[in-house]
Amino acid sequence: MQIPTWTKPALLGAAAGAVVLAIVGFSSYGGWVSGSTAQQMADEAGNDAGKQIVASLCVRNFAAAPGAQMQLAKLKEAKSWERDNFIEDGGWSTIEGMPGDITGVADACAEQLAAMDELPAQEAMMPEAPAMAPDAPATSG
Repeated sequence: MQIPTWTKPALLGAAAGAVVLAIVGFSSYGGWVSGSTAQQMADEAGNDAGKQIVASLCVRNFAAAPGAQMQLAKLKEAKSWERDNFIEDGGWSTIEGMPGDITGVADACAEQLAAMDELPAQEAMMPEAPAMAPDAPATSG
């Protein structure tokens, strides 16, 4: 049996194409990741979301504190690498009921505050509880 001359280059080309497809398809270029990488990405996203929520509470605590406008001016005068310590020393990044510190909260809080021209009004920061309709029956548990 005679093998055609084009068979060897065709098989080499197919093998090379398969290797390239595997590299591109299963790498970050194709969007495919392993289970551990997906878990790591999910953990990071969860930590970032938690950090942003607590940083928003930190901003609220900062704005509610006495002399907040003066403290904002001091924060803006501080060097960027000192601002997280300023927030931590002021106690604004400590949230009641949180078991421990979340890494990066003071940095995120300081960034949000430094970007503000002035502090938000307290009424704008505290959502109102929904009013109960007058004809709605009261329930007891």
